[in-house]
Amino acid sequence: MLRLAAFLIGFGLSIIGFIYIITYLNYLTVGYTFSEYLKIVFTNIECLLAFLGLSIISIVIIKER
Repeated sequence: MLRLAAFLIGFGLSIIGFIYIITYLNYLTVGYTFSEYLKIVFTNIECLLAFLGLSIISIVIIKER
């Protein structure tokens, strides 16, 4: 049950993070360069939630009983 809860928390965090990453893609249409976009993605905590969520999901899936 704990593994399921951890999986769902990781899934939710990754969804929230990827929504922000996709939203920040609009900066490219305004005139930001791709390197500036990557700097924004890697410095905002809400975007880093995607990577945190993916790591939690990976740990839950790979972890053996």
